[in-house]
Amino acid sequence: MTLPTVRLPDHLADALAAGHPWVYREAVHGRPTIADGTWVRVEAGRAAAVGLWATEGAIAVRNLRRAAAGGPLAVPDRAWVEATVARALDQRARLGLGHGSPAATDAYRLLFGEGDGLPGLTVDRYGRFAVVKTYAEGYRRPGTDAHALLAAVVRALAGALRLKGVLAAPRADEPLAALHGELPPPEVTVREHGLAFLANLHEGQKTGLFLDHRENRATVRGLARGRRVANLFAYAGAFSLHALAGGAARAVDVDVAVAALADAERNVAANAAAIEAADPDGGPARERHATLALDLLADPAAALRHPQLAGSDLVVLDPPSLARHKGQRHAALRAYRRLNAAAMAALPDGGLLASASCTAQVSPEAFRGVLAEAAAEAGVDARVLHEAGHAGDHPVPLAFPEGRYLKFVVLRIDRPS
Repeated sequence: MTLPTVRLPDHLADALAAGHPWVYREAVHGRPTIADGTWVRVEAGRAAAVGLWATEGAIAVRNLRRAAAGGPLAVPDRAWVEATVARALDQRARLGLGHGSPAATDAYRLLFGEGDGLPGLTVDRYGRFAVVKTYAEGYRRPGTDAHALLAAVVRALAGALRLKGVLAAPRADEPLAALHGELPPPEVTVREHGLAFLANLHEGQKTGLFLDHRENRATVRGLARGRRVANLFAYAGAFSLHALAGGAARAVDVDVAVAALADAERNVAANAAAIEAADPDGGPARERHATLALDLLADPAAALRHPQLAGSDLVVLDPPSLARHKGQRHAALRAYRRLNAAAMAALPDGGLLASASCTAQVSPEAFRGVLAEAAAEAGVDARVLHEAGHAGDHPVPLAFPEGRYLKFVVLRIDRPS
């Protein structure tokens, strides 16, 4: 097969040879006329790769396969797709993820796009269903090479796992669709470290459960015993649920979305037995949990003075992404500083702040820097107790540091003596 060739400047040869999965449009020589979702050959110096062309967006090509030293360069075929999917599933199995015992975790990322060699494509598992999300239009256009690749991935997943359905994630203008098997019921129950979560696969942001924070929630669970938790930007309350299951005395979920807070209450009710077993003397689970509808971005300092948050000594701060592109990076850093300074100022001596950023334009180094600035603004001493990113089902290639978008830092806050 003769492929259209996309030529890049020679100085990008090392990145291409190392396996960087993206070719930015600004790096492409000329303006090639190539149909969306078509296989192309990418060349820079003596390096070459095969990828999928996109006619729109900042990323012109998503590379899937590069040439081995002295070896041929071929379009990914069915055997390549099956081997790529099998490798990803083996990694998840080695992490202890899967549908099994009551204590199992059966909500996790099956395929992490660039991290698993399938850029522009993610697949999340929720029990016996998998949800596919695509980030390039070609995947959604029947008849394209990209659409054929997606179909091969779906077949490989369906053949390897006992799934009831493989689904295309709903878009604003389209409902949930079955790519294989059947559609799910309006709500499914999944498990994470033995806790039950209600997930609506038909609608809702990330179905109500952000899978990349799974191990970070477990970290909070291990720190929460006896503490009073303020879970800011709580959405459906997953951090609070783990904290309560870890023996937290109380947890308050704070979010602007009233419907999400209602889901948080339902999640707590579904896990009442586990919460009450963690602290038999703490009273009914429903009395240890509260919700509070507030716009935290408007005035975080005022929000943290709310009477329901008085005495909080463990604050979880997990705002949504605050920048969609590089031009918004500085505004995002200012917002992170303001939010974290308010949280630090509200905490007592020995209080804990679990602060996160999912903004890809903010690097781990920049996030640590803004936390240091926030501590200075709040007039506190802050010490790092724990630092992480996303869990092992979100692998990040060394050649693609942009793939690490999630930052999670646990700080101990003290007043200078």
